[in-house]
Amino acid sequence: MSASFTNIGKVPELRSRLLFTIAMLAVYRLGIFISVPGVDRGLMQKYLEAQSGTLFGMFNMFVGGALEKASVFSLGIMPYISASIILQLMTVVVPTLERLSKEGEQGRKKITQYTRYGTILLSVIQGTVIASNIESLAFEGQSVVINPGLGFTVVTILSLTAGTAFIMWLGEQITERGIGNGMSLIIFAGIIAGLPQGLYQTFQLAAEEVLKPLALLFLAAFIVVMVAVVVFVERGQRRIPVQYAKRVVGRQVYGGQTSHLPLKVNTANVIPAIFASSLLLFPATIVQFFPQSQFMQALQGFLLPTEWGYNAIYVGLIMFFTFFYTSVIFNPVDVADNLKKAGGYIPGVRPGQKTAEYIDRVLTRLTVGAALYLAVVCVVPNILLATIENLPFYFGGTALLIVVGVALDTVNQIEAHLINHSYDTSTDESLPSIRGRRPAT
Repeated sequence: MSASFTNIGKVPELRSRLLFTIAMLAVYRLGIFISVPGVDRGLMQKYLEAQSGTLFGMFNMFVGGALEKASVFSLGIMPYISASIILQLMTVVVPTLERLSKEGEQGRKKITQYTRYGTILLSVIQGTVIASNIESLAFEGQSVVINPGLGFTVVTILSLTAGTAFIMWLGEQITERGIGNGMSLIIFAGIIAGLPQGLYQTFQLAAEEVLKPLALLFLAAFIVVMVAVVVFVERGQRRIPVQYAKRVVGRQVYGGQTSHLPLKVNTANVIPAIFASSLLLFPATIVQFFPQSQFMQALQGFLLPTEWGYNAIYVGLIMFFTFFYTSVIFNPVDVADNLKKAGGYIPGVRPGQKTAEYIDRVLTRLTVGAALYLAVVCVVPNILLATIENLPFYFGGTALLIVVGVALDTVNQIEAHLINHSYDTSTDESLPSIRGRRPAT
C-alpha cells in the first residue's frame, strides 16, 4: 500500500483531485470562523463548553466546533444528511419515489433535486429553532445576543440557511471533481478538527500527573484495538456464491460463469448509532429549558453516559435501528428478482421466493452481528469514561465509526484510481506490439 501511495504524485488526474479536495475542505474550515451577526462569540463558546454532554455538544462536534463559534456553518451538513435519510425512508412507502429510484441516472438526479429542496426546508426550520434558542441564552447573567429581536432572527435564519447551502455545494463539488464522498469528508473534517485539542488536553493531564502513565498507555492501546476492530468489521463481507446459466444466442454461448453476491457485515453503517445518540441526548438538552423541573433533572441524571440505564437503553436503540435501517435500504425480494432476470441462481436454492428467503436469513444473521458490534463500539468508550477519572476522551463510538469509515472509503477510491491508471498505462504500452497477421505475399 505504501508503494502505491508514493505514486499518487505521478498520476496527474489523481493529484489534481486530491488538491481540489484539500482546497475545498480548507474553504469549509475557514468558513467556520465567520460568525452570525449580533452574537457574542466568547459567551457562546463558554456556554457550549458547559453543554458538552447534551445534544448541543454532540452537534457541535459533528459541525467541527462551528456552533460554539456561532458560525454561519453552524448547521453543517446535517440538514442534508437528514433530508437524504428521509428520502430513503420515503422511497419505501411512496410509489412515485420508488419508481424514480429504479429509473437509473435520471431518477437519481430527480431524487437528488428533491434532497436539495428538503435540505433548504430543514435548514430554515432548524435555523429558526437555533435562532430562537440563541436569543434566549445567557451565560452568567449576560445575554449571548447583543441586540435580540425580529431583525436578529431573520438575519440568523438567512445566514444559517445560506451556510448550509454553500456546504452542500462544496460537498457535491468534492464528490464530482475531488476524491471520496464530499458530504462524508466534510463531517470527517469537522470531527478531526477537534483531535489536536483532545490530544493536547490528554498530554497536559499526563504532564500534571492527573492522568497516570498506566492509564495513558491503556488508553492508547484501547484506541488502537478499537480502530482495528472497526476496520476489520467494516471491510467484512459475506459472499454468497451465484451461478449464471448458459444461454445460446445464435452460435455464441453466454453465461455459465460463477460469481458472488457480497453482503456487508454492517449494512446500516453508522446511522443506528447517530439515531440512538440523538434520542438519548434529547432529554439532556430539553432540561436546559426547564431548569426548575425535578422530573427532567432526575431524567437527565439517569441518562448520563456513565450510568447503566443510559447504556442499556443505548444498546436497545442501536439494535432496533440497525434492523430497521437495514430492512429499509436492502430488499431481499428485489435482489432475488434481479438475479432471476439475469439468469443467476444460488446453488442449492430455488430461484424466486426461496432465494429471497435464503438471502433474508443470511442478512438477518449478519445484522445481529452488526448490531452487537455497533453496541460494543459505542458503549465501551462510555464504560472507559466512567472507569478512568479525568479522562478528556474526545472520540466517542459514533465519531470513531464515522472517521474510520470515511477514511476507508477514501483510501479505497484512491486505490481504485491508481489501479485504473496502471491498467490504462499497461494497455497503451502494449498497443504498438499488437498487430494483425499479414497475408503472405
